[in-house]
Amino acid sequence: MSFKSTYFSPTAKTTGTHCDKAQESRMTHDSPDGSECGSARRASREWWLHVALLCVPLLAVYLHIPPPQLSPALNSWRTSGHFFTFRGNHIFYKESVGVVGSSDVLLLLHGFPTSSYDWYKIWDPLTQRFNRVIALDFLGFGFSHKPRPHRYSIFEQASVVETLVAHLGLSEQRINILSHDYGDTVALELLYRSDHNRSGHITINSLCLSNGGIFPETHYPRFLQKVLKDSGFISPVLTRLINFQFFSRGIKDVFGPYTQPTEAEFWDMWTGIRFNDGNLVMDSILQYINQRLKHRERWVGALTSTSTPCEYTHHSHCGTKCWSTRRIRCVNMTHCGSLLKNSAMGSAIEAK
Repeated sequence: MSFKSTYFSPTAKTTGTHCDKAQESRMTHDSPDGSECGSARRASREWWLHVALLCVPLLAVYLHIPPPQLSPALNSWRTSGHFFTFRGNHIFYKESVGVVGSSDVLLLLHGFPTSSYDWYKIWDPLTQRFNRVIALDFLGFGFSHKPRPHRYSIFEQASVVETLVAHLGLSEQRINILSHDYGDTVALELLYRSDHNRSGHITINSLCLSNGGIFPETHYPRFLQKVLKDSGFISPVLTRLINFQFFSRGIKDVFGPYTQPTEAEFWDMWTGIRFNDGNLVMDSILQYINQRLKHRERWVGALTSTSTPCEYTHHSHCGTKCWSTRRIRCVNMTHCGSLLKNSAMGSAIEAK
């Protein structure tokens, strides 16, 4: 009996019914038709085995899809940058010299899960305001090394930034920091070290935080983030299953209705993640959400007690066609503390 004739012929259904009846008869009368029924069931099991064996190589191919090629714009960003070494890992950074006669230095800290390329649209305008503009890809992001297994932490990323500043000979320079999302928490660790005069710290001249979720009790991670950071042995499997369509649908909600990235920009983000298998370390990096909660007093405390001029900007969706920007300006330690000690921020936030 062939595979095709057994399962796809018009008589297949009849055969199955006959087997069911034969089984019922065999249970009561020990019918000899039981042997025919057993053969059909064995053939059925063999069919599912064939399907499973076919799926294995297909799944293997899917899970090892090569990363997309760098776009001309993304490749240009990479070739215009440099690398330094941090504990045996190569860290990518980009630096431009801007305004002549100014000594102002601006350091840009990107968010999760993207890279320094986030800043490309405002890079040139920033060089018209600052003497030196610097951005890096954190360890595990963008063009930097992405070691695995590895215990990624905010503390380590802050040390990466300090090493870069020293590498550029700016340890004695007062640094202005503009950070976003994940970079906000790194900036707060840098602020803590600076205010406590820790060895190797950088001196922060001013700090601007944007969309950071810095208060754990008011931060609500997306479903995928929660699954990846808390699913244990399942997380590495999930990181392999994430593809461009899944990624782009998820991250588009982060943007306002009038600032949606183009398809090409979504691809550049995804390419940066896939570079050096960065998708496989996302679950490890996402432990920063748990670290925010564990070290809340250290990082939120640094913001409420600092004398460094700070600003916090938050963009939030407030309806079908509404996108608001809220901003806190902290001009000194007393002012900053009074504004930020209420983590909900409430009336202390001035709507712009």
